[in-house]
Amino acid sequence: CEQSSYTDSNSRSLESSRGVGWGYTRVPDSDHVASTIMDTAPLPPACSYLETVGNTPMVKLDRCVPAASKQATILCKLEMQNPGGSLKDRIALNMIEEAEARGDITPGKTTIIDFTSGNTGIGYAMVAAAKGYKCIVIMPKVRPMLERYLICRQFGAEVHLFNPSLGAPGALKYVKDQLAANPHYWWPNQLGNPDNPAVHERTTGPEIWKQAGGAVDYFIHGIGTGGCVAGVGKYLKSVNPKCRVIALEPTEARVHTGASPKPHGVVGWAPGVHSQFLDGFGKAPEELSDAPRGVVDEWGHVATSEAVATCLQVTSAEGMMVGPSSGAAIKYAFDVAARPEAKGSTIVVVLPSHGIRYVAHPLWAAVNAEANEALPPGEAPCSDKEQPILLWASEEYKKA
Repeated sequence: CEQSSYTDSNSRSLESSRGVGWGYTRVPDSDHVASTIMDTAPLPPACSYLETVGNTPMVKLDRCVPAASKQATILCKLEMQNPGGSLKDRIALNMIEEAEARGDITPGKTTIIDFTSGNTGIGYAMVAAAKGYKCIVIMPKVRPMLERYLICRQFGAEVHLFNPSLGAPGALKYVKDQLAANPHYWWPNQLGNPDNPAVHERTTGPEIWKQAGGAVDYFIHGIGTGGCVAGVGKYLKSVNPKCRVIALEPTEARVHTGASPKPHGVVGWAPGVHSQFLDGFGKAPEELSDAPRGVVDEWGHVATSEAVATCLQVTSAEGMMVGPSSGAAIKYAFDVAARPEAKGSTIVVVLPSHGIRYVAHPLWAAVNAEANEALPPGEAPCSDKEQPILLWASEEYKKA
């Protein structure tokens, strides 16, 4: 694998390798069979935990790619390998450290508070624990937030659950009420803080460009805050003006093309408001369309059902467990890759988080039902040694 090195904003000299993360070299094992496990080349030096944010691996999709889409190369940036488990670690850390540099916040004195669909909240909670801040994470009171609730609490953050029927405006009102009543509270404002897209322009974009070997024809990503689309899109267009940036929304909530938001299951996308980082913010819905504007060349959409189906396809065929927003982006990448004009092109997709973070999501409904049959809640372990050795086989459940 071709080696490259660079220095990030904290002046850490890092070694990276195209396609596999840190610099590794493939060697035969003792049985003369090519081994997938890499023999280590130079590794990054020991550092603080927060310095491991960023510099995530990139992989090429293979077995899960439909035949018609194999004419293009689809590369995936594995942001679930950040220490807090998602792409949002980047913005949480950057917004907090930029605020520290400005003197806006102080460990032991400031309480960080913001609303989130979960992953940014985990990033806040992780950074707050590492730096000595109190933290309040506000998220909707819906079952898919279960894992996020648990993780934030385990980091020591407080969690406030808001009425999901009120959407982002209701959460925003709650945050502002808390800020007014508590002078030591600080709101990072992930939806409007310029330090959000800035970190993607400074780190995520350059990483993608280097790992893809300086050839990115399409960049596909879903709109949550819009910071990654804006920041990475701006960087990639600066090095390749012909790069097409495709911003995705759930089919059920195409706010950026003027539609009204409706419930959907692509967690992390479409908070119900137009991104402040993308052209069109502040315009009336009737003024918006799917025509190119700003950094975005194409406004795509994927239905929740398609996202879930693609997650399962990628997990079973590629051995790569991804969440709903990743599945949705990969589904759209398959569609783009099959277009005649995409032949020979390189398509990059960011995978924000790991599928294990969505066990309470309908994505896991079938296997959750099976697991509850296999391991009923409250059931005492079998203590009868006369019972057979095998008490359950998943194959038999599937037959039934």
